[in-house]
Amino acid sequence: MLLVTGATGNIGRDLVRELDAKGADVRILVRDPARAADLPARAERAVGDLDDPATLPAAFRGAERLFLLTPGIGTAQAAHAAAAARDAGVRHIVLLSSTNVLGDPMPAMGRWHHEREEAVRASGVPATILRPGGFMLNALEWLPTIREGGYVLDPVGPGRFAPIDTADIAAVAAAVLTGDGHEGEAYALTGDELLTVAEQVAILSRAIGRDLRIREVRTPEEAVRARFPAGAPPALAEALVEGFALMRADTTGFRTDTVERLTGRAPRTFADWCARNAAAFREDPGA
Repeated sequence: MLLVTGATGNIGRDLVRELDAKGADVRILVRDPARAADLPARAERAVGDLDDPATLPAAFRGAERLFLLTPGIGTAQAAHAAAAARDAGVRHIVLLSSTNVLGDPMPAMGRWHHEREEAVRASGVPATILRPGGFMLNALEWLPTIREGGYVLDPVGPGRFAPIDTADIAAVAAAVLTGDGHEGEAYALTGDELLTVAEQVAILSRAIGRDLRIREVRTPEEAVRARFPAGAPPALAEALVEGFALMRADTTGFRTDTVERLTGRAPRTFADWCARNAAAFREDPGA
């Protein structure tokens, strides 16, 4: 039995479908079963909340492997899940972390993920750490300025990175959860293309048939708006500004071949992602 947390999110939905296609026995941890209505019916539903440890024993009982994804910047959920996994006799935890933990010095974003990794290791349950870089789907956060004026805020200028499709993260997680020999490993996951924001916007422009402009950010507040259009809590905002400064300075970028090694196929391209999501950028929310 494979237990999946975060099953109603972008990575979790693809992961549950991947596991179901492989014929695996899957249980999904949800707070609201209605949000999982579109997931495979064969997947068992377990109601629980990682913020409430008392709800976890029944959900974890009988699970052999756990996919652990916790949102936000806190570490309590990871600690609660790791303890529940240990107590239930789970044999393997696959934790979603971040390439930010590889920074030297480690930025705030990395420290939060590192603390989650340490919570899992402290449980004593054998673990595999997945450390993806920036997600392609973060481009959806450009929608407000695209709709407002046909432009994208660029907080990193000449900085390059290799964005990854969340579907590829799910494919790696499925391979690790259903395979052997991954315990104790930490895998850095990226796409295969080192791109600037301007290059990503040019690819998106071609996909949607619309010329989009780039506007470099002028203030820390604009930098935060580029990632969280509605704003972010102070600690997260400070971490974002720090992270963007580091990305701007990295004009070479970081790329791995881990997705291809673990799945047997090359990562999806940003052009692929844009083609699949073009409709979202063409929609008129006021229509």
